[in-house]
Amino acid sequence: MVRISFHDAIGFSLHSEKGGGADGSMIKFQDVELKYAANEGVDFIVSFLQPFADDLGISYGDAIMFGTAVGMSLCPGAPRLPGFVGRPDATRAAPDKTVPEPQDSLTTILARMADAGFSPTELIHLLASHSMASQAGVDPSPDLLGAPFDSTPFDFDSQVFLEVMLRATSFPAGGSGPNLGEDMSPLPGEFRLLSDRLFARDSRTSCAWQANALNQTAMASNFATAFKKLSLLGQTQSKLLDCSELIGTPPPAKNKQAFFPAGTNHDMIEQGCATQLFPTTLSTVAGRATPIPVVQLQDCPTCPKFKR
Repeated sequence: MVRISFHDAIGFSLHSEKGGGADGSMIKFQDVELKYAANEGVDFIVSFLQPFADDLGISYGDAIMFGTAVGMSLCPGAPRLPGFVGRPDATRAAPDKTVPEPQDSLTTILARMADAGFSPTELIHLLASHSMASQAGVDPSPDLLGAPFDSTPFDFDSQVFLEVMLRATSFPAGGSGPNLGEDMSPLPGEFRLLSDRLFARDSRTSCAWQANALNQTAMASNFATAFKKLSLLGQTQSKLLDCSELIGTPPPAKNKQAFFPAGTNHDMIEQGCATQLFPTTLSTVAGRATPIPVVQLQDCPTCPKFKR
């Protein structure tokens, strides 16, 4: 849900005619947008959301954004997201190349995000979504479908920011790495995007990245602020209905602070932020590293059928 919300909304520009922002064009014009390389794997959630929205008579943009807020309310450590409804249906498809890809240069990614109205720091705040993400399509190997980006993929926590700062050792076993947009990772079974590694080490973004690694509460709060902005791209807030009271409160974070997983330690930190050294106070799990299993993706034909 979080992935489609970003891919749908970011097809927007402050300076030129692109898509309509958070308008559900990813579903409405799926015959066009799902052919874009950046949207590999999004067809899974489109195939679920379209009949859901059609059966309930709601717009695709609302199904995506309100659905994301509901979904996030089930995730430990996540912020409570706002739920605005009333988006009209999309009138045009977003063009290709509006969704940044992990093999793009950081300059290209930051320019695309600036065109949509987001600063480098706001982009890093949005990337907190990678704390519960897994790969689909960067490595086409069946055994790596659902390979997670950190060791706690079912929690909205700071682990991904810490673990991306660690010195990498290998590509995941069973995969075909290196692939375009892929980088080596420090833990067996963990998948790392090339762009994430660069964000953690580039002077334009590394301090915001490290700040997320060190403060779970701030990470969640900053994500909520950036996501609200994302969810309103192309929309006029005063014309929407605020139904945030329907969004539940997410469970608390299981870990209030990031930690070094077994098999890693502070010596593996590759310092990026020039103004603040990474502290030595985080705990380290004892023992040897164990493989992180892939996230099992739901088989959509078994999804429940929703009726009015």
